[in-house]
Amino acid sequence: MPDLSPLDKAKFAAAKRAASFVEDGMRVGLGTGSTAAWLVKCLGEMVREEGLRITGVPTSARTAELARQVGVRVVSLDEAKWLDMTIDGADEVDGDLNLIKGGGGALLQEKIVATASDQMIVIADVSKQVETLGSFPLPVEVIPFGWQTTKVLVEEALIGMDVLGRDAGLRMDGDAPYVTDEGNHILDLHLNRIGNARQLSLVLNQIPGVVENGLFLDICDILVIGHGDGRVQVRDINEGSVEEGRLDFLETNNLFDDILD
Repeated sequence: MPDLSPLDKAKFAAAKRAASFVEDGMRVGLGTGSTAAWLVKCLGEMVREEGLRITGVPTSARTAELARQVGVRVVSLDEAKWLDMTIDGADEVDGDLNLIKGGGGALLQEKIVATASDQMIVIADVSKQVETLGSFPLPVEVIPFGWQTTKVLVEEALIGMDVLGRDAGLRMDGDAPYVTDEGNHILDLHLNRIGNARQLSLVLNQIPGVVENGLFLDICDILVIGHGDGRVQVRDINEGSVEEGRLDFLETNNLFDDILD
């Protein structure tokens, strides 16, 4: 294992533990983001060294590219039709395993893939746990046509919501608007605190021009939290169980060297 920061160790520990849930022959949704990238690398190592046979359904073009690089067979969701599980990261997760996702810009495909799965496992470092969602800006994917009008409608809708902030900003990629894999834009809502996530999600998705929002409610089944010292906590909301463990970091050369960025 290369010389990792505590944060990278936490992400790797969560990803490594989550990879142990994957069994031969499974169809697995592959998330997007830095923690999910560790997971893809772990699965690639299992494919190469243990002969694991799985089919991966990526949630973004960059995840698909990484999966192919490490030897994971990739197909589309239409080809797979239904998945055994999806493993993905999160920007925030509360005590009920509700999430904010979309910091990496892939929330639409991530939500479609997650809901087409028998089980969703979320991997995260301990810093992503919060009492109440909302400190992380809530991403809302909108179509480019009339996005400024959509932004105004979103801001007006927020007036009646239980939130502390109401600023909405268009996500940029340099000097141009950020464009998702589906060709859409993203509004980041700086809400600070979301008092009623369920109500907010319903209201946002009724606004013309809004494609989907980054609130993932009642979707996550298992949360795997990694710590910088290698400790891992696995919480299963359906079983009502919490499991503690530890991953030993070994000084070995492996697939993970090139993922550090």
